[in-house]
Parts: sequence; C-alpha cells; structure tokens
Amino acid sequence: MAYRSRLKIRFGDEDHAGIVYYPRFFDYFHRVFEDFFAEEGGRTYQQVLDEDGYGWPSAHAEADFAEPLRFGDVLELELVVEHVGTKSATFAYRGTRVADGKDIVRGKVTVVCVAMGTLKAQPIPDFYRQLFLRHRSG
Repeated sequence: MAYRSRLKIRFGDEDHAGIVYYPRFFDYFHRVFEDFFAEEGGRTYQQVLDEDGYGWPSAHAEADFAEPLRFGDVLELELVVEHVGTKSATFAYRGTRVADGKDIVRGKVTVVCVAMGTLKAQPIPDFYRQLFLRHRSG
C-alpha cells in the first residue's frame, strides 16, 4: 500500500534556471518520510527520535529526473517500502506533477535503524517493521 503526500513548490525551491534545484528532491523525500511516520504510524518523527530513541539516517540515496518542476507546481509524492532488512529499509519514491500527471522524479533512499544515544545500527523494532511491511511494494 503506497503512502501519498502533496507538496507545493515554493519560490525558494528554484535555481537560477527557474526549475527546482535537484537537491531539493531529497528534502522532499525526507518530508514525506516524516509525514509517513506521523500519518501511518501515529508517531511524529520528533517522537520517534526523542521519545522512542530511534534514528533513521540515510545510507544510500539516488534519484532520476524526468521533467522540470517550477514555482507554483504541486508535486504528489508516493512512498512505498521496497525492502525491509534486519537493520535497514529501502524507501522508493515516485513524484508526479498534479496538474498534468507527468512523472517528475523517481528515487530511493536506504535508511538504517540506529539507537539515538549511540548512533549504532540495531535491529528494526517490531512496531516499525510492521509499519514498513504494511507499505511494502509488490
């Protein structure tokens, strides 16, 4: 089951060419990742970090870009969990422009579960494993 969220492109997101500066997409991916925890897991990302004590730093990130995005556009990002390992999970993202449905970006981010106190990798706790598995692709 995919999780979807929409983001409005802001003036400050563009580069000199008048299109979204490519690193912004990784910020967009993380915003949707944070919203996913809150809306699907019932825990804000701050609660996950500060109360539950789990962090999810990126170990690998990639993206492919198909179309430019501009100030005022609305991007719909779809998140699915592509893989759940013992200590890591891979999230796949697909972004489309709401106005015309065109594919804009596809990306993947692999995160590692760490204990916030030590920043050492640890097995994904069952609550999060089940959350991720509910949103697994295919």
